[in-house]
Amino acid sequence: MRIDAVRSPAPGVVVSPRQAHAAELMRRIGEPLMPGNRVELLTDGPAAFASMFEGIAQARDHINIESYTIDAGGPGEELARLLVKRCADGVRVNLLFDSVGSLMTSADYFGGLRRAGVSLCEYNPVQRWRDLLGKALHLRNHRKLMVIDGRIGFIGGMNISTVYASGSSPVAAAKTAATSALETALSPAPQGESEPGWHDLHLRIEGPVVGRLQQLFTRHWQRHADTPMQSARYFPPLAAVGTQRVSVAACDAGRRANPVYSALLGAIETARSRILLTTAYLVPPRRLLRGLIRAAERGVAVELLLPGKSDFWAPLHAGRSHYSALLRAGVRIHEHHDSLLHAKACVIDGVWSSVGSSNADWRSFVHNAEANVVVIDDDFGAQLEAAFHEDVQRARHVDAERWARRSPWLRFKESMARRFEYLL
Repeated sequence: MRIDAVRSPAPGVVVSPRQAHAAELMRRIGEPLMPGNRVELLTDGPAAFASMFEGIAQARDHINIESYTIDAGGPGEELARLLVKRCADGVRVNLLFDSVGSLMTSADYFGGLRRAGVSLCEYNPVQRWRDLLGKALHLRNHRKLMVIDGRIGFIGGMNISTVYASGSSPVAAAKTAATSALETALSPAPQGESEPGWHDLHLRIEGPVVGRLQQLFTRHWQRHADTPMQSARYFPPLAAVGTQRVSVAACDAGRRANPVYSALLGAIETARSRILLTTAYLVPPRRLLRGLIRAAERGVAVELLLPGKSDFWAPLHAGRSHYSALLRAGVRIHEHHDSLLHAKACVIDGVWSSVGSSNADWRSFVHNAEANVVVIDDDFGAQLEAAFHEDVQRARHVDAERWARRSPWLRFKESMARRFEYLL
C-alpha cells in the first residue's frame, strides 16, 4: 500500500493550499495520508442509517460497532433485529458502547443481543453510585464507528439514537413520519409537521484508510473488553477504490496529547482564505479561541455554525460567553434553531475537511475518546462547504450590535457556565 510522502517545502518555495495542509497535517498527527479512498457524505439520520443498515445486511464476515449511545428504540430497534439475523447467518458481531451514554438502555436489550451471539463491551462501566463522582463518569468513549468486513467504514457524529429517527428540517421530519406510517400501515400519514430530528453528519468510507478505523476499534476492544473479539478476517487487503487522500485523527480518553486538537490547530494556523467550522458544543480552550481570532485578524474569512438550542444548557452558554471576542475580531457566527445541531465538521481553504465525533470543546479535547477523519481533497471540500452554506441559509446570523444588548439574565448564565468550561 502506497503512502503519500509530503515533505515540508524549502524556505521561499510557494506551495498550494492542498500541499501546505497535507504537510502540516502529517507533521501534527504523525499519521500517514492514505490515497485511494472514496468518501461519501451522509446528512441526518434517515440517510445515514439507511446506508449503515444496508452495509450490515450485506456483511459476510464480521460487523464491528462502537457508539457512545445505543438506544433500544428507533434505529436501535432495527439495528438489534439486523444483528440478531446476521449472527444467525454466521456473521461475527462485536458491539462496544459507553456505559454513561447508554445508561438509559435496558439490560434486556443488551441481554437479547448477547443471547443471539453478539459480543458486547461496556466501556468504563458505572456500577455503583460512588462511581458517578470518579473516573467512570469523567472519562468517556464518544466515538461513533462502524466497520463491516474490514472493507466499509462509517464515522461521524451520529449515535444509535431515537433523536435521528427523522430528518432535521420540519418538512423532512413530516416526510419521514408519513413514510413510516405508510410502511407499517398502523396509522394514516400525520397531519402537519412532525418534530425534527437532530441535525448531524456522518461518512461512509471505502479504501485503505478503513484499515486504520479497524485498528481503532480493535485496540479499544482489547483495552476495555473482558473477552477477546470473535475470530474473523478483520484486516483483508484493501485496494484503492477512489481518489481521495484520508487520514485519521483519534485520541483515547484522558490523554493529554490529542491528535484531533493538534490537527485542527495546525489547519487553522495554515489557513489562507476561509475557515468554516460546525460544532455542537463550542467551549474552546484558549489556543483554539486565539487561533480563530488571529486567523480572522489576518484576513481569513472565519465562519462558525453553532447550535441555537442544546440538550444541555451549560455548553451552550459557555460557548456564547466567547461570542463578543470572536465578533470583535470579525468572525461571523450563525446559530441553528430549526432543530438540535449535533454535527462536528470543519472545512478550511476548500481542501482540508474533517468530520467525526469531536466537538470544539474541553471535553472532546481532554477527557473523551474521540475519532475524526481528515480528507485532503478539493471535491470533498467543495461538497462539505456546500453543506455548510445550505445550513447557514437556515440559521440566524448573530449581529454584533444586537449581541452587545443581550439581557443581563443571558450574561449571568454565560458567566456561570464559563466557570465550569474545563468539564464541559
